[in-house]
Amino acid sequence: MTKTNKPDPHYRPCVGIAVFNSANAVFIGRRQGSPEHVADGFEWQMPQGGIDPGETPAEAAIRELCEETNITSVTLLGEVPGWLTYDLPAEIAHTAWKGRYRGQAQKWFAFRFTGKTGEININAPGGGAHKPEFVDWRWERLERTPELIIPFKRPVYEAVVTAFGRFAG
Repeated sequence: MTKTNKPDPHYRPCVGIAVFNSANAVFIGRRQGSPEHVADGFEWQMPQGGIDPGETPAEAAIRELCEETNITSVTLLGEVPGWLTYDLPAEIAHTAWKGRYRGQAQKWFAFRFTGKTGEININAPGGGAHKPEFVDWRWERLERTPELIIPFKRPVYEAVVTAFGRFAG
């Protein structure tokens, strides 16, 4: 994992989102298939996604959060300075994102969820306008997230735990 001030063009620009509830736990979702995202026993992750052309990372974070979870009721708590990167394993690098990137450069944001649990809808995110990416979800302690994520992303999650630990109570 590398920490940089701007994304390297060899990495897909992306955002990661840590959403904390009132008990200071974070939202995690269990991903559906796709070898670049899951492996047996490591299906859980926080929301994340690509940055569209002309979009700021903060705008992408809000959009991706809604597209994956239906959550819109949030307030910004903070962001990780710089970009966190990870490399894809060689066996999937040539197929993920059509082989254009060696990994992702992620700008991470922390938000406080201010809505009601009923707002969360992983089955019809974005009001049903988006294909579901998660098959299950739960609230989890932030410090547990690195052990739940696919191993090649673990150093990024460890950096997120360090950066956002103050929001975890």
